[in-house]
Amino acid sequence: MNKQLDDLIGLPFIDGGRNPAVGLDCWGLSTEVFSRYGITLPDYKISCEDASRIHSEVNEQRPCWRRCEGDIPVPALVVIRFTVYCDHTGVYIGQGRFIHTRKGIGVNIDRVDSPAWEKRIEGFYVPEVIQ
Repeated sequence: MNKQLDDLIGLPFIDGGRNPAVGLDCWGLSTEVFSRYGITLPDYKISCEDASRIHSEVNEQRPCWRRCEGDIPVPALVVIRFTVYCDHTGVYIGQGRFIHTRKGIGVNIDRVDSPAWEKRIEGFYVPEVIQ
C-alpha cells in the first residue's frame, strides 16, 4: 500500500466531510489524496444524497479535467456512475487500485477491474493544468 495513504484507510464516511480527523465523503477524500500529491482541487459543498446536483457539477467542471486514455497517471480522479448519474469519486493510486469512501464502509481500496466497479467507472481524469 502507498504509505502516504495508510492513515486514511478505515476513516468513516461523513456526508460533507472534509477533515480526516473527523471523516470524509468521497469528494473530501479525493481532495485530501490529491493534496498529498501536491495538487489542490476545488471544493464543492454538495450532499452525497443530491445525485443530480453532483452529476450536474461533474458535467459543468468537465472542461477543467482531461480524460485519461491508455496509461492512467497517479493520481487520477475516478468518476463513478451508480445510476444514471455520475455521483461518486475515488482516486486511482496505481497498480489497478483506487481509494474511495462510501456510507457504511468508510475509506477503502478496491480494484478498478473488479466486477463491482469495472462497469460503473465512467472514466479517469486529471486536472487540465497537469500535463
